[in-house]
Amino acid sequence: MNNDNKRHAQQGIKMVRYRLDVGSNHQMTLDELKKILIEESGVDKNNIRLNIQGDYTLVELPDEMPQDIFLHLKSVEIKQHKLDIKRVKSRNKRRGNNHLRRGKQRSLKSVEVEPKLN
Repeated sequence: MNNDNKRHAQQGIKMVRYRLDVGSNHQMTLDELKKILIEESGVDKNNIRLNIQGDYTLVELPDEMPQDIFLHLKSVEIKQHKLDIKRVKSRNKRRGNNHLRRGKQRSLKSVEVEPKLN
């Protein structure tokens, strides 16, 4: 567990991951995005984690963020690009025993193949 995760876990803050439709290809920096998120959402700067990519950014914000703030962030623009924030579903949920890594269901039954008669 890295230091940020430890700090959030110690504070008891549940974080939720979101995706923003802006990234480094839009001439965005982490500092610019963090500043806008702080100003527009009112979230404490220590409770925002960003991972900027080319065409998008992953951001973790506290779970208790009100719905009206989330809706507001969908329409916020930076450098003529909408944030269009979307919640990202967690990949860490445990899978049942009937699934392969790619989500295909395993067949647990043995299949008998009859010889093909010509």
